[in-house]
Amino acid sequence: MADILEKILATKREEVAAGQARIPLNDMILRARDADPARGFAAALASRIDAGSPAVIAEIKRASPSKGVIRSDFDPPSHAASYAAGGAACLSVLTDRDYFQGAPEHLQAARAACALPVLRKDFTIDPWQVWEARALGADCILLIVAALGDGQLADLEGCAEAAGLDVLVEVHDGEELKRALTLRTALVGVNNRNLRTFETHIETSLELKAQLDSSRDQKGEGRILVTESGIRDRDDVARLRGAGIHAFLIGETFMRAAEPGAELMALFHGDVRAFPG
Repeated sequence: MADILEKILATKREEVAAGQARIPLNDMILRARDADPARGFAAALASRIDAGSPAVIAEIKRASPSKGVIRSDFDPPSHAASYAAGGAACLSVLTDRDYFQGAPEHLQAARAACALPVLRKDFTIDPWQVWEARALGADCILLIVAALGDGQLADLEGCAEAAGLDVLVEVHDGEELKRALTLRTALVGVNNRNLRTFETHIETSLELKAQLDSSRDQKGEGRILVTESGIRDRDDVARLRGAGIHAFLIGETFMRAAEPGAELMALFHGDVRAFPG
């Protein structure tokens, strides 16, 4: 996976250079300033959790490097509306073209189809991408600790704040969590997928939740842990919520279902008959 990640990042650097040649940074900033106001991604998650409910970030993605095409009848606006009806708190939309068959247009179409805040799920490595995300209408960006140095993380978080974006910082292990806690963002995503084997184990989130709790008197206070990948059934949800984890980012489980929003409702509420679709 380290080799795959480095390949993705090399491609992303080329993509950013090409984008800047088309639209210089200052012009992209002006586009971002003209975008509709951000919808408050972190606030939407916190509101659900404060009410005692699960806060679900429902993901829209066509494919992944490890699984290939996940959904052939791919329709971002339809999926977004379905997720909103199923009780999602927020959306996540893959925009990487080369490795996930995503596109910036998918984010725009999904956001226009509902009132939910949207995370731009991509490999953000440059301030130009941050401003592009806001220009596209994104409400939050992803920063992957494994892909960035400490200086880059701090700089990109500062850029996101200037652009009016929330930040979800993603970690895979304890050392990355320590680095993530140097940032100001409240949102810490734990990817349960092993970077070397691609296997997923929700124990990763449970272990890092315990580490986060132990740092509450220092840098962990007020953080929201978002568990990502490998949540497949109600037992997984119950186990995670029992450990005090109430925010979830789920994609493949929903995208493989005939009706993604109905699958969301069944997974978190157990009664698909309540789904309005």
